[in-house]
Amino acid sequence: MVDYSKWKNIEISDDEDDTHPNIDTPSLFRWRHQARVERMAEMDHEKDEFKKKRQSYQARLMDVKERISKKDGDEEALKKELEKIEAEGKELDRIENDMIKKEKKTPWNVDTISKPGFEKTVINKKAGRKPDENLSEEEREQRMKQFVKENEKLCKQYGMLRKYDDSKRFLQDHLHLVGEETANYLVIWSINLEMEEKHELMAHVAHQCICMQYILELAKQLDVDPRACVGSFFSKIQHCQPEYRAQFESEIEGFKGRIQKRAQEKIQEAIAQAEEEERKERLGPGGLDPADVFESLPDELKACFESRDVELLQKTIAAMPVDVAKLHMKRCVDSGLWVPNAADLEGDKKEDDDSDGVASGEEKTDDAKSESAAKEEPIYTGVSTEDVD
Repeated sequence: MVDYSKWKNIEISDDEDDTHPNIDTPSLFRWRHQARVERMAEMDHEKDEFKKKRQSYQARLMDVKERISKKDGDEEALKKELEKIEAEGKELDRIENDMIKKEKKTPWNVDTISKPGFEKTVINKKAGRKPDENLSEEEREQRMKQFVKENEKLCKQYGMLRKYDDSKRFLQDHLHLVGEETANYLVIWSINLEMEEKHELMAHVAHQCICMQYILELAKQLDVDPRACVGSFFSKIQHCQPEYRAQFESEIEGFKGRIQKRAQEKIQEAIAQAEEEERKERLGPGGLDPADVFESLPDELKACFESRDVELLQKTIAAMPVDVAKLHMKRCVDSGLWVPNAADLEGDKKEDDDSDGVASGEEKTDDAKSESAAKEEPIYTGVSTEDVD
């Protein structure tokens, strides 16, 4: 059975509406409240003084007991002091009981009728933005490579999503993707798709990339962590004003234009690099390009090389001034367009082959070797730079 008697004695003066006409009610309430506050302050002071006495009693009691156990000093005097301290303890217990009884008899008031269950207040606050780390270019590149290695599959899944709700849910499930690294990866992927002429897919990935950049920009404006802006951005973009929507679409179109321009530049760079590598592979022993050298030759020399006529080439060289002939022939040799003394080189090679043939029991005469070497002679052999002297 519940005891309601404690609710019968409550001191609340502010709810008394009926007072004598000659009494100033506000002043009466103020005096009563002041008297109650003074009584409570006096009780708190008594409690503090009692607490100090209790602490002093406990400290002296422990000190005397410790000295008796160590036999430090006169034992009889210590025992008398211990009895005196214990008597003080009994007196303190009596005073404490009187204070408890007095407190129980004290009527409740507006200040003592209830106590707070807890005094801790927690305010949810969005996490602040992480400060930009002072990383070198090599460290940033290494971090980007590590991010792509670990999250490339997730980045592509996000880039392929079509609906805002799906994108919002996906990013909230993978908050570590909300950052500059994902935006950079989507930019690179968009350029590669444009280079592969996958224009529609590039346009869609570009849309997802702009969404990520808008989230990062929103976080920068609010000075909060980008992960805290995922929900607010997608809610805003789905229920935005026409002006905001037009600006968003305009940003997407501008981004796609920049992607297309960059893709064309990379294609041209790749073509130029391939041509340069091909040209380096064509370079002759003197470091000249045979194609460039051929284009710079006079028409009569071009005709000789095009017809592969060695006798005509010899006649043409003999008919030209010595200095001009030397210049053209030197450039032909440096570019590999002309191989001097190629017949001797081919003859040496043939002799090596013939020595293998001798080992197998097949022999040839010197005339037969010469005839064979002449028949298999390259088309630009038989003329050297000495022939123009």
